[in-house]
Amino acid sequence: MSPHRPAVADGDRDRGADAPAAARAARSLLTGAVRASAGRTAVLVSTGLLSAAAAVALPALLGRSLDLVLAGSAHAGPWLALCAALVVADLLCDAASAHLTGTLTARSAARTRRLALGRVLAAGPGAAERFTPGDLVTRLTANVTEAAAAPATAAAAVPAVLLPVGGLVALAVTDLWTAAVFAAGAPLLVLLLRAFTRGTRSGVAEYQRVQGDIAARLVEALQGARTVAAAGAAERERARILAPLPELAATGRRMWHVYGRAVARGAVLLPLLETGVLAVGGLRVAAGHMSVGELLAAVRYAALAAGLGAVVAQLSGLLRSRAAAMRTAETLAAPAVAYGGRALPAGGPGRLEFRGVSVVHDGRAVLHGVDLVVPGGATLALVGRSGSGKTALAGLPGRLADAATGTVHLDGVPVAEIDPAVLRREVTYAFERPALLGTTVADCIAFGPYAPPPAEVVAAARAADADAFVRRLPEGYDTPLDRAPLSGGEAQRLGLARAFAHAGRLLVLDDATSSLDSVTERRVAQALLHQVRPGTRLVVAHRVSSAARADLVAWLDEGRVRAVGPHAALWELPGYRAVFAAPDDDSGRAPYGSAGNDEPAESARRPPESNQPAESTR
Repeated sequence: MSPHRPAVADGDRDRGADAPAAARAARSLLTGAVRASAGRTAVLVSTGLLSAAAAVALPALLGRSLDLVLAGSAHAGPWLALCAALVVADLLCDAASAHLTGTLTARSAARTRRLALGRVLAAGPGAAERFTPGDLVTRLTANVTEAAAAPATAAAAVPAVLLPVGGLVALAVTDLWTAAVFAAGAPLLVLLLRAFTRGTRSGVAEYQRVQGDIAARLVEALQGARTVAAAGAAERERARILAPLPELAATGRRMWHVYGRAVARGAVLLPLLETGVLAVGGLRVAAGHMSVGELLAAVRYAALAAGLGAVVAQLSGLLRSRAAAMRTAETLAAPAVAYGGRALPAGGPGRLEFRGVSVVHDGRAVLHGVDLVVPGGATLALVGRSGSGKTALAGLPGRLADAATGTVHLDGVPVAEIDPAVLRREVTYAFERPALLGTTVADCIAFGPYAPPPAEVVAAARAADADAFVRRLPEGYDTPLDRAPLSGGEAQRLGLARAFAHAGRLLVLDDATSSLDSVTERRVAQALLHQVRPGTRLVVAHRVSSAARADLVAWLDEGRVRAVGPHAALWELPGYRAVFAAPDDDSGRAPYGSAGNDEPAESARRPPESNQPAESTR
């Protein structure tokens, strides 16, 4: 949690600079949703048109029936029956439309959410970094739901617009004079709709942006709930989370004012138009140019032609969907990571090579022209101060990030050309703060590119020193994750177990033992040597003991490789020793290969394959 971090996503900040592109992306997203549900949309339009046709035909039939009743005609009965049939048909069409609207919106939301989430995941970890977690969740949930309403809203908008047009045409057919009176006020209706559209468009986009801002702040606070409680800063955090609330309220009030003005003006204008139609129609009836039934039809048609409420509702829905689609479309901006289709050599040792690798993050160079070789089957520890580029380098073999320049090779094959299924099976990661995914503890360990059998899950848990505490859980390996209270070290051991269960020819441990005590760390290190599939290891190390157990150490400094060699050799360099906070490890003993301990490290007894154990000026 970072209280000084701006909670507004980059996509929101950059919208003004790239609004046309965002609008195009939103249109493409909405058009795709309509095309994907073309059949249901067509049926929804058809039911709406049938309902509109019944609504347009009904006033004429009612007027005709009224004239026959007043004349005492015996033929009034069939006309009244026809009116009743139209009313029933209209009700059935409305019921079908309601059902289709719900199912169509649900299907569109599911499709759009799968598309957006799939694109975010396919673009790699860097794609999600453009947004704060809370804002991204808001875009993929609430905004997707609003955007998904577009096909149904568009389908409903067709009859909503045609109904006033049909009413006006029917009014002109019934009596031209009453139609002329109504047409005189039509330009005012157009201006009213135009003002409503302008005010709503900007208000909806701003409202959704502030909602995302509040969600982002809330997620940050929840992630740091223990820190907030320990610091006694609950009230301060509450104030920080709700700080955008006045802006949200002001935006909401502006939207309601726009809507209220439209309704108020419509409430004045529409009765005036209907009153004018009624007055002119009354005069026409008195003059014998219209019947009472035709006057009834004319008044009903005037009401249909003045159906501003339905048009405003559909227009407002479309504007909300468009604004939500723009926010959703921004999550699709990052291109999917391009993979090749090559396989790795069978039985390859896992030789890893970094050739002239540079990494840029947020416009800042994190790595500068790194050349590094990890011999097949060796363990290389990455050592350096915070910000030296260790995690950036560790993320390259599995393509958690891609280099701006240079290439990474695994057993002679550039990782960018490897088939993704092969890459995921052969390059495995364990992290400092693992995300525990799955339903149960066993599912969590088995989570990966393939499901290992239960025996391998248990073996991996033993290797990670997790089997004992897992068996103490209420249901052992079948304990649901949300009912398994885990400490930081236990969660880290489950992450290690997951990596061990799927270990390929390259295993990357990104500070994955930082929460373990020294005894547990040693047991895990021994299990890694004897109980996990043999292969190459790349270890981001902060402890002296971790570096001492590695075959080789790469010392990183400000994004460059300062030196490579066995820990015992590098320990002679003052700058290398200064990287560690204290010369002793957690046990209080001096590390192997350092001053004060004559027993050489195992890594010191194995010479490196190709890296020079000397300080470099790179």
